[in-house]
Formats: sequence, structure tokens, C-alpha cells
Amino acid sequence: MEDRDWLAEQFERQRPQLRAVAYRMLGSMSEADDAVQESWLRLNRSDTEAVSNLDGWLTTVVGRVCLDMLRARRARREDYVGSWLPEPVVRAETADDPEHEALMADSVGLALLVVLETLTPAERLAFVLHDMFAVPFEEIAPVVDRTPEAARQLASRARRRVRGAPEPDPDLDRQRELVEAFLAASRAGDFDSLVTVLDPDVVFNADTGGVPPRAREPVVGAEAVAEQVLRRGSRFASYAQHAIVNGGAGLVVELQGRPFAVLGFTTAGNRIVELDLILDPAKLERVSLNP
Repeated sequence: MEDRDWLAEQFERQRPQLRAVAYRMLGSMSEADDAVQESWLRLNRSDTEAVSNLDGWLTTVVGRVCLDMLRARRARREDYVGSWLPEPVVRAETADDPEHEALMADSVGLALLVVLETLTPAERLAFVLHDMFAVPFEEIAPVVDRTPEAARQLASRARRRVRGAPEPDPDLDRQRELVEAFLAASRAGDFDSLVTVLDPDVVFNADTGGVPPRAREPVVGAEAVAEQVLRRGSRFASYAQHAIVNGGAGLVVELQGRPFAVLGFTTAGNRIVELDLILDPAKLERVSLNP
């Protein structure tokens, strides 16, 4: 019983890291929690006497669980219509309690998660474990059934794809200024001001849950995006509240006390380069701005 108590204590100490790995692998907090729970079950079923590095062992186990989940999900995703976006990690601008801080520790930019979703499951695992959590390729190799050199190549291919993702502006105050300008123009129905705050090649992704007829493909270009925002979103702009979405400035729309939409922004060069609108009710279940 003492050994089991010690294992439980070590697992709880490692849980935040395991959750962070799983969220980066899956882009879903609910699925990440499932993966972490499955890792605990595997730990209980395993003989850990010969494990010299329990933290590393747990990290690779949660990676293996996520790999299996990704492979199963890719088969289901074939019928998904329109853009797929991750489940957002959201907190109120004023929230600073430990629970919110722990939640934000699991966050990673929406734009990066969108790019990670284009990778194969094995590429994603190699990149996440090695580049984000410094797991050696020797430990990654058996998880993806490759040699260490082949695992290195998986991460290298993933890295090239990730380099194509927008490089976000790290200045949160500047992000807030751009989001506020976007919101003001949307509320006023000011097309020209909206175009001014958008990058000429801005991309607008909207995830409605993959179900027609609301589902739609990405919109590209400042004028096309501004037109789409004003035509479909102006009537909701007055309900928008500022929030932190996956570590960056964003907006949450609440209707009748419930989250209706989350809008994440990626900003660079004093312009908005990507907008990610999440409307899928299943991905908004955890969203709350209440302290």
C-alpha cells in the first residue's frame, strides 16, 4: 500500500506536465484529461520496479496513449466539414487564482495547434515530445515504432511545417490594442477601420462543429474577412467580452449566460494575421468567465 501511495503521489506531481503534453498532442482539454487518466490506469497495471526515470516513463506513456487517440480520430475526421479548431483554453482578463493559472499553463497558441493538426500522428508526437518537452529521440523511437534516426526525421519534417505558422507578437498589451480596435470597428460596422487592423493575407477559420450547412472553409484576405465579420458577426459584437484565449488576447461571446463563441487572434507586425472562431458547443463546454 505504501508503494501505491508513493506512485499516486508521484503521478499527481507529474499530472500538470502530462496534461500539457496531452493538450498539445490532442488540442482538446477533455481528451487530454482522458489520456492522463488512461496513463494512470496503465501505471497501476505496470511493474515499475525496473523503471529508473518515472517522469520520463509517464511522459512517453501519455504520448503513446495520445498517439492511439489521434490515429482513431483521424479516421473519424474524414467526414468533418469546414475548419477544425482546438478546444480553447480561456480565462477572464482579471482572473488570477491558482486554478486559472494552472489551466493557462496547459495552453498553447491556437495558430500553432491548427498547424500541428496537419501533421501525421507520428510527426506530431515526435515534435511535441522532443521540441516542446525535450524527450530524447531514443525514448520517442519505440513509441512510434521507428529507429531514433527515423524519429529525428519525423520531428524535422514537423518542424518545417511549424515554421510556416504565424509568429505571434509576444506583447500582450499590443495584442489587446489590436483586438480592441477590431471589436470597435465590428460594433460600429466600420469596414475601412476593420480592414486597416487586418493583415492583407489574414486567415479567418471558423469551427462550427463540422456539421453542414453552417460549416465553412477558411476565408483569406483583409477585405473578404472584414466583409464576413460584418455580415455574420456584427450583431454579436455587443455581447463580446475580452478574455485570454490560449495565452493571447481574445474575445468570448456569451448569450443568456452561456458561451456562444470564442474568438482567438494571432497578431504580428501590428496587424491581425489569423482569426480562429470556435462555435462548436462541444468545445465550449468548459469555457467560463466567472471568477
